[in-house]
Amino acid sequence: MNPRQRALAALSGREPDDQVPFFELGFQLTNTVLGQEFPSREEHAKASPSGRERLRQRALELTVAIAERYQHSVICYWDPIPSLGFEDDLWYVSALRRAVGERHLIAASADGTFSIPDGSTMTDMAARFFEDPAGMHARARHGVTHALDRSRRLIDAGADAIIMCADYCFNDGPFLSPRMFAEFVTPYLQEQIRGVKDAGAYAIKHSDGNIMPILEQLLACEPSGIHSLDPQGGVDMAEIKRVVAGRTCLIGGVHCGMMQTGTDQDVVRSCQYALRHGMPGGGYMYGLSNVAYRGLTPERYQLMVDVLQRHGHYPIQPFPITGTL
Repeated sequence: MNPRQRALAALSGREPDDQVPFFELGFQLTNTVLGQEFPSREEHAKASPSGRERLRQRALELTVAIAERYQHSVICYWDPIPSLGFEDDLWYVSALRRAVGERHLIAASADGTFSIPDGSTMTDMAARFFEDPAGMHARARHGVTHALDRSRRLIDAGADAIIMCADYCFNDGPFLSPRMFAEFVTPYLQEQIRGVKDAGAYAIKHSDGNIMPILEQLLACEPSGIHSLDPQGGVDMAEIKRVVAGRTCLIGGVHCGMMQTGTDQDVVRSCQYALRHGMPGGGYMYGLSNVAYRGLTPERYQLMVDVLQRHGHYPIQPFPITGTL
């Protein structure tokens, strides 16, 4: 199988015939890995039309080079690819589709559901759920309508999957209680997922943090996959695999904080744990529990890749979780 075919197998709840698919929501190490940085938004804004086309092409080539280097099954159109607006988004998705053909699955982002607000708006937003529930439902309705319009245009441009990146949870649980989540998020998320699927794409739901109190609600919305399976939020791969039992594809699970603050043994142990419990029966894509972020060393990322190459193959050969390769 090629990288795309591995992803399609996992999203269909099957085992690929060789390596487990490899997924990263974002990759911010291009400069340290390839010695080249993505052009900035400022460069794009100042460039002439011909210069902007060259910058776009450079960003496209770097994106594809990283996907090929690490055999990422999915190319997520995401930071640090520079965009000055939605027309840029459509250009990049279309250009990626042409560049990789059927070798990688292409994913783009759209989500209109309520996310954890930032610190400056959190108090006001929390009050509005109680003081103006009708207004908050109207906001949710507008958000989903906008997200589905964006999704359909991205799918028409060549996206195979839409990743819904509204974060719902802190490390100790969701921002909204499960009861409020059921009122203000679940019906809109369900509509959003259904609309993406009806448009012919896979619908992948991302949230950091402890999703376990709302997991059954997420599953009821029937996403094609759930990312990030955050160990920092207490999401245990063995437990979530048991609970999900083939109802959706699980994506991620490698402790992203440990990648920087832990020892090599800690990193290897987290990678082994994700593979050991995520792979059986298929329906799993290996990856970090967030993104490959700036500040992470290429050597640490390569260690994660080494564990994949050592243990991440079907048919599964049982291995102990030792923290050593």
